[in-house]
Amino acid sequence: MLVQILILLLSLVVLVWSADKFVFGASALARNCGISPMIIGLTIVAMGSSAPEMMISTTASLQGNVNTAIGNAIGSNITNIALVLGITALLQPLSVSSSTVKREIPLILAITALAYFMLADNYFSFIEGLILMIGFVVYIMALLIITLRNSKQKKLDDALLTSAEQDVPVTTTPNAIFWLIIGMVLLPLSAKYLVDSSVFIATAFGVSDLVIGLTVIAIGTSLPELAASIVSIIKKEDDLAIGNIIGSNIFNILAVLSLAGLIAPGDIDHDVSLRDAPYMLGVTLLLFFLCFSRRFGNFRITRVKGFVLIMTFIAYQVLLFSQLKG
Repeated sequence: MLVQILILLLSLVVLVWSADKFVFGASALARNCGISPMIIGLTIVAMGSSAPEMMISTTASLQGNVNTAIGNAIGSNITNIALVLGITALLQPLSVSSSTVKREIPLILAITALAYFMLADNYFSFIEGLILMIGFVVYIMALLIITLRNSKQKKLDDALLTSAEQDVPVTTTPNAIFWLIIGMVLLPLSAKYLVDSSVFIATAFGVSDLVIGLTVIAIGTSLPELAASIVSIIKKEDDLAIGNIIGSNIFNILAVLSLAGLIAPGDIDHDVSLRDAPYMLGVTLLLFFLCFSRRFGNFRITRVKGFVLIMTFIAYQVLLFSQLKG
């Protein structure tokens, strides 16, 4: 058992590390091939924080552990909002001023509601997965079109534009290819070991693979979002800290959750519709109200609101493990 736990933790570390190296190599190679840094930043780099979740979802679904895939997507979204954003707000209250962020917060609420509707019947179909994946493609295309149009009209948020361009690494083409290959090899390999060890531990302790996906894997794969958010507040770029969470959650539903339906459509654990999907929707709705409630004339996520978010995360963990004991 101890060996399996060590394999899980090591696989998680390698998964996150290899995802970062994959994005580094792909971004640098694209830049060296003449693709605009802004476009790379809004696509490859933006999807980078969701790369671990996408690989876990693919691997788990291929192995028939669809509940692990779904649990990872839902758990990551809950963790991103309740824990990551909560910790970030406790460290530094966040101002919500970007028009881009304000536009995407209602969007993530609508997308989360759609995901809840799809999972409510305890069956996730291929068509539903396809709809989400099409939505992901449309979202990326719309993001690029709006960004390019606004940049030409000089209406794009300077902070978001600067970040998108600065996040694209500069290195030689051979070095970029090297890290791209390293990422491509280690990502699926670490994901396989992570899923295998998770299923083994879940079986040994009588815990469902859904709960493993909702807790250990979800928290582990949300570490890149936590790191990015902390870096953002150090740079005093509040919108980027919030935008990072919102963008990641949109990707998790449209690009990560969809893979479970596309690869392994079928029945899912009843707890998804009764407990987990409603909680994800509730946490997202809470974020909506927290971001759009005024204080001192500004839209802010204060330390008090950050504390509230963290309490919702703790409450969810208590709910999960209290039901296990029952």
